[in-house]
Amino acid sequence: MPRLASAFLLAAFSPVMFAQWLDYPTANVPKTPDGKPNLTAPTPRTADGHPDFTGMWGWDSLANCLGKCNDGQIGREFMNIATNLKGGPPYKPGVADFVKARTRDQVQDPNVHCMPRGAPRIWTDDYYKRIIQTPERFIILTERNIQYRQIFLDGRPLPVDPNPTWNGYSTAKWDGDTLVVQTIGFRDDLWLDANGNPLSNTGKTTERIQRPNYGTLQIEITIDDPKYYAAPWTIQMKQPLILDSELLDYYCLENEKDAAHMSK
Repeated sequence: MPRLASAFLLAAFSPVMFAQWLDYPTANVPKTPDGKPNLTAPTPRTADGHPDFTGMWGWDSLANCLGKCNDGQIGREFMNIATNLKGGPPYKPGVADFVKARTRDQVQDPNVHCMPRGAPRIWTDDYYKRIIQTPERFIILTERNIQYRQIFLDGRPLPVDPNPTWNGYSTAKWDGDTLVVQTIGFRDDLWLDANGNPLSNTGKTTERIQRPNYGTLQIEITIDDPKYYAAPWTIQMKQPLILDSELLDYYCLENEKDAAHMSK
């Protein structure tokens, strides 16, 4: 299945990518009576009875336009994670101007420099991601810059004084069929999206992840960052399951040609 172009024009791009098991059939896919994948089949479960999130997942705009998106339709949440949030994020005084300044000078965005984007943007990236789930940890592999994220389910507490990182430190617990993920310890200069919505080292995110059926992932993310926002705010998105495909080896500095055309 071919990858779609990013709507973010300043994003670095990769050279032409050739097939890497892109047509190898996904195993154990439930089928409808006419032999097609049954994406509304019941949620698969692990041996201990929890929903099994294992699989490769796309992004929300792909689901909305059924794989026939044009550049203007791709990556709405990547461009602005709060695009569907009524009234927008509850900025503290001065933050709206700060965001506008970032938007005017997008060369500041870590994405433009092929740096990591941070954990929330993994969900909104227009790149595929693969989830590997074990009883002890939940691992998200993403095509972009061949990155990974670990979410621990082994009962460990969040660190008291974490060294700030791009993805932060994530632990999770089950609430029925919902995996509830708490993350702290972010860097102080993160962008939540290409619009410049900020996330600081005082920020905390809470993700509630569900798989209501075989072919759908639902993610709810609450941003709680008292440095920039007057109150926590929450967004929801869906991710479609990707079949008969595989992650591509992609590093955005390889054959990168955008930097020479960016405004200084």
